[in-house]
Amino acid sequence: MSSESNLFSPATLGSVELKNRILMAPLTRARSEAEHVPGELIAQHYADRASAGLIIAEATMAMENCCAFINEPGIYSQAQIEGWKKVTDAVHQAGGKIFLQLWHGGRACHPDLNNSIQPIAPSAIAIEDEVYTREGKKPYTVPRAMTLEDISDVIAGFKQAAINAKEAAFDGVEVHGANGYLLDSFLRDSSNKRQDNYGGNVENRARLLLEVLDVVCDVWGSDKVGIRTSPLNGFNSMSDSDPEGHTRWLAKQLNGRNLAYWHLMRSDFLGQQTGDVIAAANEFYKGNLIGNMGYNLEEANRSVSAGDLTAVAFGVPFIANPDLVERFQNGAALNEANPTTFYTRGPEGYNDYPTLSA
Repeated sequence: MSSESNLFSPATLGSVELKNRILMAPLTRARSEAEHVPGELIAQHYADRASAGLIIAEATMAMENCCAFINEPGIYSQAQIEGWKKVTDAVHQAGGKIFLQLWHGGRACHPDLNNSIQPIAPSAIAIEDEVYTREGKKPYTVPRAMTLEDISDVIAGFKQAAINAKEAAFDGVEVHGANGYLLDSFLRDSSNKRQDNYGGNVENRARLLLEVLDVVCDVWGSDKVGIRTSPLNGFNSMSDSDPEGHTRWLAKQLNGRNLAYWHLMRSDFLGQQTGDVIAAANEFYKGNLIGNMGYNLEEANRSVSAGDLTAVAFGVPFIANPDLVERFQNGAALNEANPTTFYTRGPEGYNDYPTLSA
C-alpha cells in the first residue's frame, strides 16, 4: 500500500470500489418489525450513513429459528428480502455501498425466541450468562450438539441466505465468524469439544466456517465476500488456547480464497484475553485486512498509511454520528452515543442523532 493512502483515499475490496476507507461495522440494533422484517427505520438509519466507504449491515439471521436477540432482521423469507430491498435502494440512492452480514446465533439462541426449539452448537456447552427474552432475562440454555445432518442444513441455509441477499440487491456479503456465535463456536477450542472431523485440531474446528464461506463464494464470487473473526473476544463465554496461532493458520487458508476482505476484531470486549492478532494476520495474509475495535481517527490513519490495514471499521462512533466521515474530515467533535437506547424500539437513539449541518 502506498504511504499516500489514508482513511479518506479510495480503496478496492475485491471488485468493490470504495470512496473512502472508513467502514461502518455491523451493529445489532433490534429495530426490525414483525417476523424479523427490516422496515423504514432501518432504511433511514443506513441511508443516513451512506458516506461510509462501505456499510456492513447488522448480523442477519441466515435461516429460521436462529434468533439470538429480540427483533434482529432475517434474510430467509420473501418479506425480509423485500424489506432489505428498501434498505439497499435507500443506501444506493444516497451514494453508498452496503454488504449484509450473514449469521447464525448458535448457542446464543434461546428456545423462547425460537418457537421452543433447543439451540444448536458444536458441543453441549451453555453460555454462562443471561439473555433478554420477551419474558425478561433468562439463563442461556444448554445447546444440542450438532449432528452431521445439522451441519449440512446450516451450510445449505447460509447458501440460500447468500442467494436471498443477492436478490435484495446488496453489494456483497460478510460471513459472521465472530463473537461466540455458531461459526466462531466451532472455530475456538473453549466451545468445541467434538471428536469428529469438525473438532480437535484447528483444521477441523475451522472446517464449518470455511465450508460456509465456500458456498457463499459460489453464489457471489469471492471478490464480493468478506469474513469477520474475533480470536480474542471473550463475549458469549468464549476463549481460545492459541488465538494468535489459529489466526496465522486461518490467514493461510483465506489467502487462496481471494476474498474481498478479512474483518478482524483485534481485542476482547471483556479485557481478559490479550495478544496482537493484527500482526499475526499480517504475517501471512495477502488480502485486504480490515481492523476493528477501539480505533480513533489518528490510530486508524496511521495503520492504513503504514499498510497494516486496508481500512478500519468503526462501530459505536457510527451509532451517534451518521456523518462520521464528515466529522473526521473536519476535525469536528463527535456526538456521544447513549447506550440505554442501543436496543430499544423506535427512532430514539437510532435516527435522531444530529449532523453537523443540523
